[in-house]
Amino acid sequence: MYINCHSNFSLRYGTLPVEKLVKLAKEYSVPALALTDINNSSAMLDFVKICKNKGIKPIAGIEIRNGNKYLYTGIAKNNEGFRELNEFVSRHNFNKKEYQAYAEGFNDVYIIYPFNGRNPEDLRGNEFIGIKPHEVLKLFTSPYFRDRSKLIIQQPVTFADKEGYFIHKNLRAIDNNILLSQLTPEMLAGEAETLIPVDELLAFYRDYPQIIKNTEKFIDECEIDFDYKSLKNKKTFTDDVVDDKTLLRKLAFDGLDYRYGMKNKTARERVEKELGIIFKLGFAAYFLIAWDIIRYSMSRGFYHVGRGSGANSVVAYCLKITDVDPIDLDLYFERFLNPKRTSPPDFDIDYSWRDREEVQDYIFKRYGHEHTALLGATSTFKRKSILRELGKVYGLPKTEIDELVDNTEKSARENSIAREIVEISRNLTDFPNIRSIHAGGILISEKPLTYYTALDLPPKGFPTTQWDMYVAEDFGFEKLDILSQRGIGHIRDAAEIILENRGIRIDVHQIDKFKKDKKVRAQLKRGETIGCFYVESPAMRGLLNKLRCDNYLSLVAASSIIRPGVAKSGMMREYIHRFHNPDKFEYLHPVMKEQLQETFGVMVYQEDVLKVCHHFADLDLSDADVLRRAMSGKFRGGKEMKRIVGKFFGNCKEKGYSDELTKEVWRQIESFAGYSFSKAHSASYAVESFQSLFLKAWFPLEFMVAVINNFGGFYHTWVYFGEAKYHGANIELPCVNHSNYLTHIIGKDIYVGFVHIANLENKAGKKIRDERQLNGNFNDLEDFIRRVDIGLDQLIILIRTDAFRFTGKQKAELLWEAHLFLNKGRQRQTGSLFYASPRKYKLPKLEQSPVANAYDEIEFIGFPVSMSYFDLLKTPFRGEITAKDLIKYVGKRVRMLGHLVTVKYVRTVRKELMHFGTFLDVNGEFFDTVHFPNSLRNYPFRGNGLYLILGLVTAEFDFPSLTVEKLAKLPLKGDPRE
Repeated sequence: MYINCHSNFSLRYGTLPVEKLVKLAKEYSVPALALTDINNSSAMLDFVKICKNKGIKPIAGIEIRNGNKYLYTGIAKNNEGFRELNEFVSRHNFNKKEYQAYAEGFNDVYIIYPFNGRNPEDLRGNEFIGIKPHEVLKLFTSPYFRDRSKLIIQQPVTFADKEGYFIHKNLRAIDNNILLSQLTPEMLAGEAETLIPVDELLAFYRDYPQIIKNTEKFIDECEIDFDYKSLKNKKTFTDDVVDDKTLLRKLAFDGLDYRYGMKNKTARERVEKELGIIFKLGFAAYFLIAWDIIRYSMSRGFYHVGRGSGANSVVAYCLKITDVDPIDLDLYFERFLNPKRTSPPDFDIDYSWRDREEVQDYIFKRYGHEHTALLGATSTFKRKSILRELGKVYGLPKTEIDELVDNTEKSARENSIAREIVEISRNLTDFPNIRSIHAGGILISEKPLTYYTALDLPPKGFPTTQWDMYVAEDFGFEKLDILSQRGIGHIRDAAEIILENRGIRIDVHQIDKFKKDKKVRAQLKRGETIGCFYVESPAMRGLLNKLRCDNYLSLVAASSIIRPGVAKSGMMREYIHRFHNPDKFEYLHPVMKEQLQETFGVMVYQEDVLKVCHHFADLDLSDADVLRRAMSGKFRGGKEMKRIVGKFFGNCKEKGYSDELTKEVWRQIESFAGYSFSKAHSASYAVESFQSLFLKAWFPLEFMVAVINNFGGFYHTWVYFGEAKYHGANIELPCVNHSNYLTHIIGKDIYVGFVHIANLENKAGKKIRDERQLNGNFNDLEDFIRRVDIGLDQLIILIRTDAFRFTGKQKAELLWEAHLFLNKGRQRQTGSLFYASPRKYKLPKLEQSPVANAYDEIEFIGFPVSMSYFDLLKTPFRGEITAKDLIKYVGKRVRMLGHLVTVKYVRTVRKELMHFGTFLDVNGEFFDTVHFPNSLRNYPFRGNGLYLILGLVTAEFDFPSLTVEKLAKLPLKGDPRE
């Protein structure tokens, strides 16, 4: 009887999680239930599975609305009908059009219109009229009174009780972006839209038994079911399973010859073993599709990095999906794919942010839009976002909302409205809020994806599933992660810039050469890694120094232990201590020595978590993997997680371990499992880091230009320009005769790109480059104005950034000429053969202040170029010592002067705020500071700028830093333009 139920995936409308909806139906002995979320089918796969487990017949449907206006409900007769509904919704999502008032084009779908929504004679064979309990009394005067064959019971379900109705009202106000008091009836569900016992519901229709019979017949004719066990991905690559196996074997052994040589017995045996598992589990097509994508991208000259658990596979290495040698690193394939693994594997393939969309486009065209989709994601309400939304709904001013967010408990104690908002927010926490896109997941399905989901079309322009990775995985999909990162972009761009500027062709895939390069290793050991992928943050540079990291394997370990959670647990410091003192520590247990000797008894990689769970606590590999994934937030089964945790502690007790030992091992597992990388993942990152390190070691200027032009990295752009200068570059202001849209290097001169000039239109920067390439350099300002169509405001910006300094004229004179040439009364004659120069005037000599120029540069570029910030200081003092001498002053109190680069905010065990600062000294060298709560309260940071710092020099494993006692921001010379 319940053929119009909403879950909380009726976003900002429904209030019932699917599990709760089905549980209520079971309690009321409801035999059949239809889920009809508004304009989506996000929850359907979960709904059907849960209903089957509870012994309830599931029915699939979608409620169609235009905004707040209810049009009709579509109910699928079967799986084909569900596909029709999904395609119907998908078409409207793709076309961005409103739904028509009447539904058309369905073969296996029933349509239910609202009471009095259509005339009886207009109804088609598959169309019905839903009559709600409160509408029964209206039937007597309705045109349906004589012929009731098309009437069925419609009792919508949106909430469980009055409290749920109140939550619904708040959601509707949030959705409509209005005050709670401004809600109108059409925006809301009826207050009676709850589940009630079936007998009570039927009592409303006791005078009309035909309506009850119609409804029962309607329900009997509808069914939906899914196979939750089989794989749903494209089953073959060649359209034949045997041919897939033959092709994969050929490619694997061709790659084996390329990577190892055919005589390598170990590699050959490993390939045979892996192929056996791949064929047994039916993943040949999955590997071939990944290979096909790599083959295409390499043919286009795109760089890629294959990482994640997929890098454990020698077959993947032989297919060039990854560049990590699993045999060299002793990586075991079972971490990627094993017969007991509860989840399908996935490949993570990174591309440059410039190339990824083309790769995605290829995948969609190669495998078909019907069978290919980006993986969706669901953004949920979180504490701060709910408080802000509810604050607006209740009409709180912004200042009170900010206070509520920042001091929630205090606000709730002092204000009754705030107290009510906090209470509502607790009920809404983790409710679905909006549908979004997974970072990079793509599904390639054997059947059209609309058999399983309706599709959205986000701004990226590719169809996207309405459910997320957890649903996909439970249902039997393996995703391919096609991701983007700027690290790959700057590696590729650096190679191109080196070829252009130096005429040297670099093969960035010579990883073995880079690993052995003495210059690279020395640079790594010193932590001189600014701009280098994954190893440039202050924390990572400090770790590299403390570990004296000068080789690939040490970097692989460092890439994992730097992750959040590890430092907090104290295990990162313990690892460093054991690294330096391998004979001065004891293993927690012999199993730790046996399994973790390579990492001094510390769990560094996800594989280590599996090893400890398996060998220490006797968990089988599948349970250990579930535990690892649950701690990483990649598993939804709460009950299963509790079972495995209980098994862990139970097994340890049976094995006679002390509670103290078991708890300490568990503490370490918890600290690592949620954040640590797999060893293969760390190894992949380390490969990319070595590529960056090599380019920086031998071609630092070209490398820094590539980093700047990829607009990514840990630091602000000015830091990378400063690093280039530190390595010998001449940083030049933008110049219309030398600059391009992006930053450009000629010899050792780096010209700031037009893209970095604030308020300069993109098209203006590109026009300048295009015109210069077409017709040569500009002679003077007048020549520039004649050839480039540019407005006065844009021209003034270029003049103030000194882009016409080649003319030898002062800015003031150029500004005078600009106004003369482009005054409002003069009509532009760009490119005209009959261009007439305006009359020239002799101007008095106009003075130009270097400090004023620097302030122009700060205003338009963001930092001074013609001088440094240190040159702008009022004081000539530059500190008692500089960064390079810091280690000589351990234990001494010193005064240093530094330009603030970045601040890391952390809280102590007592929840007090402390900071870690990073500064540059006058020579362009970095140093780090520590700001404990007491110091911070008295001497806080006061924004960007230069600071005088008094502190005590300390060192940890010979890496120095300054523990700050006092801090003062220093004044700059005044702005003479004011």
